Order: sequence, then C-alpha cells, then structure tokens
Amino acid sequence: MRTKLSPTTRYQNAALAYYLALTKSSYLHYGYWQPLPQSADDLTLARFRQAQADYAQKLIGMIPAAVQQILDVGCGIGGNAVKLLELGYQTDGLAPDPGQKQKFLEATAGRAGFYLSEFQSFRPSRTYDLVLMSESSQYMDRTDLARSAMRCLTPGGYLLLADMLRQDADYQKGIFSNCHHAGQLAVALAEAGFKLVQAEDISAAVAPTLDLCLENLQTFGVSTFSYIGEVLGIAVPPIHRLLVWAYNTWAKELVAEGLACREIFDRHLCYEMQLWQLP
Repeated sequence: MRTKLSPTTRYQNAALAYYLALTKSSYLHYGYWQPLPQSADDLTLARFRQAQADYAQKLIGMIPAAVQQILDVGCGIGGNAVKLLELGYQTDGLAPDPGQKQKFLEATAGRAGFYLSEFQSFRPSRTYDLVLMSESSQYMDRTDLARSAMRCLTPGGYLLLADMLRQDADYQKGIFSNCHHAGQLAVALAEAGFKLVQAEDISAAVAPTLDLCLENLQTFGVSTFSYIGEVLGIAVPPIHRLLVWAYNTWAKELVAEGLACREIFDRHLCYEMQLWQLP
C-alpha cells in the first residue's frame, strides 16, 4: 500500500530534489569554508561542496576516542553517516521524512540502520555512545531534545550538536527564528544532566554559504522571476496581474528577508559545534 504524503512533506521533498540537482552534493549542511573566500569569485559550487566535506571532517574531529556506536539524528541524505561508516563507526540514522530515508539507505548501501521517526517520539531498542545532531536541533523543543538524547545514550555517552543558534533572545520572528537561543538550550541540557565538554564558534567559516545563496538568489532567482513576470505581462496580462498581487500579498516580505539573510545572521545568530556528556 502506498503511503500518502502530506503537502508539507511533498514540498520538502521537492525542495530537496531541487537542492540536490543544483549542488550535486551528498550533504545538506552549511559547510565549513577554510580558507575563507577572499572575493565573490571564490563563492562557487565547487568550493561549497568542498566546504561541506570539510564540515563533516571538522564534526568528526570532535568525536571522543572511546565512541563506537552513533545515532545520527536528522541524518538527511546520509553524507555524514557515510563518512562515519568509512571510519569504522557503527552508525544508524533517524529522520521523519520517507524521502530522506530512501536516499540515506541508498547512500549507506545497507551498512547503516534507519529509523523513520521524530526524535521526541523515538523509543530506542538499544543505546548509543554518541548522538549526533548536525543542523537538526532547531526542529524540536529544547526540553524534548535533551530528554530524547538522554534516552538514547549509554551512561557517560555524548551529544554532539552543531547548528545555528540565536544569540539575541529578542529575535523571535523571521527566517532563522526557529533556531534555539544558545543560553536557553544550554540551560535545558544542563538541567537534563549534560555537562559541556567542548564548544567552538565556527560562524565565520559557515557564513560564506549565506553569501553564496544570496549571490545566486540575486543573480538567478530575482532576475529570472523578473524576466518571467515581464513576459507574462506582455503575453498574458491577467495572469501577470494575479502573480503581482500574490507576490505583494505573500512573497514580498520573504524575498526581502532572504536578501538580508547574512545581515540577520551577523546581527542575531552564531553557529556552534558543541560536545556534551552525560556524567
């Protein structure tokens, strides 16, 4: 029997397919740009793909030596899991999206298990040495995150979290507002018993991805939509008027916010890799 997907999941899968077609990447994360781009000419898809591979290496470098078994929460399409498997880690993935499940299993070629579940409702049949959350923390409540990680870890186990975090508690509406406030997330993890072992702010090395997205949006997105709008205005004026109304009603603010994404990030957010441990 075929599973009926919700409109939200179908939109997400369409966006994922579009992203993969554009980037030809095996990762879904922002990447780690080193050395930093010196000009707009350095903001290429080839360097972006390298930055994503470097991010995976940076993340893996924070895994303690004793770790063997890893649960990759919000595992995406399996890029990080493939690297972990290559290094000998026993790795399972978890995500609530059937589309990501298919791509994850294809990428890992049967070498990793997969759980189709939301993390907060997941009840593991085994525990792990480390729970990895690479850009997946923002999709759940901070208390649920802490409790779910506890439930999946062996005593003395680790939570390795890498994500965009809000530094400004007053920033609560906008493109990045679903990101956790850094201080509030730290309190939730501490209250659950976690101790911070290591943290590194890599904001500067992540931000060029926003610059790349912005440049492509300005160069290709806005100009393409403007051209299509002009053609429709000539060929089919009623449809053009309808699209202009729809843009002004629903999309104008979103586009403006997208064009300001780097400024918003610099003003309100940071990007950190954090290693936490249960005592």
